[in-house]
Parts: sequence; structure tokens; C-alpha cells
Amino acid sequence: MTDLPDRADRRTVLRATAGLAGIAAFPAVAGCLGGGGSPGGDEAGGSGDDGGDAPPDDGAGVAYDVETVAEGFENPWALAFLPDDGRLLVTERPGRLSLVDPADGAVEAVAGAPEVFAEGQGGLLDVAVHPDYPADPRVYLTYAAANDAGEATTHVGTGRLSLDGGDAPVLDEFEPIRVAEPFRGGANHFGSRATFGPEGSLFVTVGDRRDTDFGPDHVSQDRSNELGATLRLTPDGDAHPDNPFVDDPDAADALYSYGHRNPQAMAVRSETGRIWQCEHGEEDGDEINVIERGGDYGWPVASEACRYGTDDPFAPGHEDRDGVIAPVHHWPCGSGGFPPSGAVFYDGDAFPEWRGDLFAGTLAARYLGRFTVDGDGLDATVTEREPLLADRGWRMRAVAVEPDTGNLYVAVDDDDAPVARVVPT
Repeated sequence: MTDLPDRADRRTVLRATAGLAGIAAFPAVAGCLGGGGSPGGDEAGGSGDDGGDAPPDDGAGVAYDVETVAEGFENPWALAFLPDDGRLLVTERPGRLSLVDPADGAVEAVAGAPEVFAEGQGGLLDVAVHPDYPADPRVYLTYAAANDAGEATTHVGTGRLSLDGGDAPVLDEFEPIRVAEPFRGGANHFGSRATFGPEGSLFVTVGDRRDTDFGPDHVSQDRSNELGATLRLTPDGDAHPDNPFVDDPDAADALYSYGHRNPQAMAVRSETGRIWQCEHGEEDGDEINVIERGGDYGWPVASEACRYGTDDPFAPGHEDRDGVIAPVHHWPCGSGGFPPSGAVFYDGDAFPEWRGDLFAGTLAARYLGRFTVDGDGLDATVTEREPLLADRGWRMRAVAVEPDTGNLYVAVDDDDAPVARVVPT
């Protein structure tokens, strides 16, 4: 699978300057690690103030090793640990769900996963576990599925994970609980990440399905549909009753934010309970956003990206467009970008120097990004630090923290791929 276009030729310098295997201890590459919260900002990833120095990094130079947990996966897309169990759920884009024991690498197939539209960027995508698991054993999947006309869209479904009786694990009574309308042709930009907020509602990202009608009537700017948006659902898949547009007859009830292109990473910052997302730009223009209730994030009428194949700005920047929310961090046109997939805020014990940092995978640039965050909300200062795993050549699809150990786990996007973990040296 390729996120089109791959843009890898613009990132060679990043890979060439990545450090030695197992050690994250080298300076950021000026001009390649993104911009601040506003255009023209510090390209090392500071607050966006011209000429400002990046905040000090207490997590620099941390030594780590990389271990293979299990391998042989076909385009794994998501990771989720089972609370009170220790095992790891892994989705594969062709439609497989597996249960992995990190202690010995044993892999068991989980029956009951849905039939998926496994073309282009479609397939079996994210996995999330109900926050009351195992008392409530529901597991949630996002996936692309097609209608009778061959058009597809992002679905959310759930089933009850059964691990009893020594039999093979199964996802019982799986059913779709939300279908993001409308169905569209093509096989790109499904999103899709799912995560539970601190109050127990389910947030789901949906891509714009590569709509190229780049005007004010674009699907991401049309609040009557559920594409190019963040949906906020109850655990049963209904629109959350406190959503911002539930009283607007011309808007979709499930909408929480809109104006998104293709968000493929989402995480909750535990200190604040806020939802953060990482989103693909057109060419460069990738973004890190803090999600506000009812917010318009600008796509495609505001963007920091280039038009594909050029160095021409795609649209006015967020700061030049009224009524849109600017990213807290972005990669401007000409920077090389950071096409993201998978993110987590680190809260473990294995690497105390990294607590509170945001980790996000990048695809074409082939490393695991680490970001320090100072402040809160839309005023946060986000700084990209030294890449991790940049010597591996891996497209980083998903990242998770093991609850018991604090080790970092990554899923690699390849057709014969490992799940690996980062552990203290």
C-alpha cells in the first residue's frame, strides 16, 4: 500500500542523517523537521516565533534497543492492548484480526472480523477496546466496506471478544454500528482512527475520500455529510447527544469537527483529556491538531501544503483565512512533510524522560517521531525532536504503549512485516 504520492524523494536527507541503530542521540535536522504553529515559524519545530530557540529537551540522548515481538503480518494497521490481559490486538489491512502474546510472540487468529474493501488505502483499519473491558468485552473496529454499487466508505463496528473455554478467540456478534455517509467511488482517504475520550465517548476520524472538488462545497466543508470529519459517538454508535450540531437540521448529528483531509493518527493527552490528531496534507502541509468541539480545520480552503508536483502553495494558510483553526504544528510547503499514521502520548515507566511526549509514526519518511509539548490546547508549543528507528527503513503505521512495562510498540506497514518494541538499553 502506498499513500499517494509517497514523496519519499523529498525525505532522503532525513534518513541519511538518522543515528546509529538503537540510539536516539543526534540533533534535529534544520529545515526538515517541520514548522511551528504559524507559517514562517521555527523550522526546528518551535512555537513559530521567528528566530526563537526550541525549548530544552530533557529526553534527548535516551538509549534504547529494538526487539521483534512477532512477524509475518500483511500491512498491519493498528495495535491495542487488552487491559488486565497483557495481550495485543493487531489488525491487518486485508481483513485479519490477531491476538499476540508479547511474552513469547505467539499469534492467534481472531474469528469474526468483518468483510472489508481491501483496495488502495481501504481495508481493516483501527481497533479500540471498550474502556470498561473486560467487564464490557466489546472491541471496536474501523474498516472500509463497499455497497452493491462498488462504492465504499468508512465503517465502525463492534463485537464481544470471547477468550473463554480454551477455544480460539472470536469476536462474537460483530455488527456495524456507524456507516459514514455518503459512499464514494475510489479507494483513498478513509482515515481512520478510533479512540475513547476520557468521558467514555468514541471519537472516529473519517477521511475526505480524496474529493478533488477543492472549493467551498468540498465534502470536508459540507457539514451535512460525515466525510473529512471527526465523529463523536456513544459506545453503541449513536451520535453523542452533546455534539455541536445536533440541533442543526442541515448538519450531521455525529459531527464533532470538520475541515479535515485524511487524519490517520489520534490520541488523548492524559494531562488535559484533549483529543489530538495528525493529518496528511496534499504535498507537505501535514498537521498536528488539537480538536475543538465544532471546529473547522480548514481543508481545502486553508492549508499549509503545496499542490502536488509543485512548490506552489495549495491554498491560503490558516492564519490568512477567517473562521478556521490552525494546527499547533505543521510541515510547510517545501519542507518534505511528515505523512503520519498512528500516535500516542507516552505515559509509561520504561522511559521516564519521555513522559508526556507525543509519539507519531511517519510513512514515507520512515521513522518514529517524538514531539515535546509545552502548554495546553491551541496555544501549545510542539517541538519535533530527534527521530527514532530512522535506521530501520520502516514505514511506521501504528504505535502503542504496553501498560505493564511502558515499552513502546510499533507496527510496520509492509506485506511481510513485524510488530516490534522499543525497550530501555
